[in-house]
Amino acid sequence: MGIKELIHFLNKLEESKIFYKLNKVRNEAIMVEIAVPGQRWEVEFMEDGTVEIEKFISDSNFYDLKEIEKLFRDFSH
Repeated sequence: MGIKELIHFLNKLEESKIFYKLNKVRNEAIMVEIAVPGQRWEVEFMEDGTVEIEKFISDSNFYDLKEIEKLFRDFSH
């Protein structure tokens, strides 16, 4: 897949009223971050034409303010 397919994909997201934003995390890829209820998708269009998709799906749990402490405790360097 190339730039033409990426543009087609973005147009289809817009036509479907699906929220997205573009990001660049790796040197060799453009990432499309997609947010839908209960899920977040990362779709990366690689320079070699491949596409990688990672989905993050909510466990439907909600947490209180104490969870922020866990965030810093578990993920700070």
